[in-house]
Amino acid sequence: MAVGLSSGVKTREAVPKARARADGAAIPLDELDRRLLNLLQGRFPLEPRPFLRVAELAETDEDDVLRRTQRLVDERIIRQVTPIFDTRVLGYSSMLVAAKVDPENPHRAARAINAHPGVTHNYLRNHDFNMWFTIATEPGSALGVEGTLEVLGREAGAESMRQLPTLKLFKIRMDLEMEGDTGDLSSAGVVEEPHEPEVIEATEMDVAVIRALQGDMPIAPEPYAPAAAEIGVDQAALLDHLESMRERKALRRVAAILFHRR
Repeated sequence: MAVGLSSGVKTREAVPKARARADGAAIPLDELDRRLLNLLQGRFPLEPRPFLRVAELAETDEDDVLRRTQRLVDERIIRQVTPIFDTRVLGYSSMLVAAKVDPENPHRAARAINAHPGVTHNYLRNHDFNMWFTIATEPGSALGVEGTLEVLGREAGAESMRQLPTLKLFKIRMDLEMEGDTGDLSSAGVVEEPHEPEVIEATEMDVAVIRALQGDMPIAPEPYAPAAAEIGVDQAALLDHLESMRERKALRRVAAILFHRR
């Protein structure tokens, strides 16, 4: 999940994230494409040249992996390659929200809601409450989740918003199996009572790393290099810090996120 810890967070032009099923279309993938997608969805290496390591595992060369990965991004198979941070460990409050918005112009509401940097998913649904999204608010937020939703509801012109807190936690892997048959698409899940993880106090370096790396990483031989330069450290120091964030459970993994309807 890409998050910003305070003002100065990177933002993009607000565009609707809601997509209709009709927008999806099958894209032909060869055997190596599928192998790469499985590898990239796993744990993207915390190494100076991670695509080289992926190439070794895929039994091809780095240039081929870079070309294929960029094509899969361009064809909207891969949404992004990005770090996935655990917002709860970082002290964020999050919520799934169902909103009732104008069914004739839902993208107006989507633009208003998606402008908030804490919104990570937003989908249209065939229901009276026709827009469902997730939102996270930062530690010490003056508005909190409740106040933030009041503001977003007004800006989106929503008739109503309902918070949907977690009652049961279903832990499943969200990777999309690309090489196996349909029997491999599902894996055993675990149902747990919701619990709050141990919250860490983010350091200045944690904040700098998250700000520099959130969003799309470049498809390049050294994709961590721009973030290291922005922070003012070398790649080795950045990668060491990412490893420490993973050990503290603030970083889940770095991975490719796929457009699941493609």
